[in-house]
Amino acid sequence: MNRLNDLETWKEVVEQAMHECMQQTDMPSRLRESMTYSLEAGGKRIRPALLYAVLETYGVPLDRGREAAVALEMVHTYSLIHDDLPAMDDDDVRRGRPTNHRRFDEATAILAGDALLTDAFRVLTEAPLPAERIVELVRAFSTAAGSQGMVGGQLDDMLAENQPGVTQHALQSIHERKTGALLVYALEAGAILAEAPLADRDLLKRFGHHLGIAFQIQDDILDVEGDEALIGKRVGSDEENEKTTYPKLLGLDGAKSALEEEVGAATAALSRLSVKAPRLEELLSFVVKRNH
Repeated sequence: MNRLNDLETWKEVVEQAMHECMQQTDMPSRLRESMTYSLEAGGKRIRPALLYAVLETYGVPLDRGREAAVALEMVHTYSLIHDDLPAMDDDDVRRGRPTNHRRFDEATAILAGDALLTDAFRVLTEAPLPAERIVELVRAFSTAAGSQGMVGGQLDDMLAENQPGVTQHALQSIHERKTGALLVYALEAGAILAEAPLADRDLLKRFGHHLGIAFQIQDDILDVEGDEALIGKRVGSDEENEKTTYPKLLGLDGAKSALEEEVGAATAALSRLSVKAPRLEELLSFVVKRNH
């Protein structure tokens, strides 16, 4: 299969699994509707794709990653619902549709995000794996999603708004956590599930680190020169919200140069794996060349 076919296949696999998980859970109908509205709103499903690409690299069936992939998308979706709230980014559109709090209301959106976050860990513990493997996955997942990872990065990102003098080092620290932590976890989870050698596991995490920064730089670039119809949300919102971004800090050309550096470092990490990883190389190319 070529890269785009792989992405579409992996996307269908995780979306079917998410749908099944949501239907199997007993909950208030409005909560289910709100959770499903955002969870099934589309998107690139990059995080499950990274997990599946690692499994494929080591010859492991995709089914082994079913629960981990669903849990990843649930936590990612909760973060988007909360990001869009008036107290955060105050966005009205996400993926070309009204944001969750606009479609429902703020309280429902907050609770839908809370439920997705909490239920993600239940889903992960339902994986048909040895208990020690589940504990390993949960520990890494909670570190990536919580105060040391995504949530801590989100707070520092908010605190950096309207603040002059934010350095490139500080900006990178924010996005290593806010954007990069779950991307790194997707690769680490794939390595755990595939029982990859420890040296490979470290290299995959290093690859994910540089991929995460590249992902964010490309996001920042698209917010400057992207097509709003393709992106599915406002272009220029970072500038309106006075966010510190790579183009703002380095200039557009400087941001593109920084993107190339991160791609080079990510490629170098992959080259040192004990196995060839063409799917991961293709996903890296997709991330940096995407137009939405």
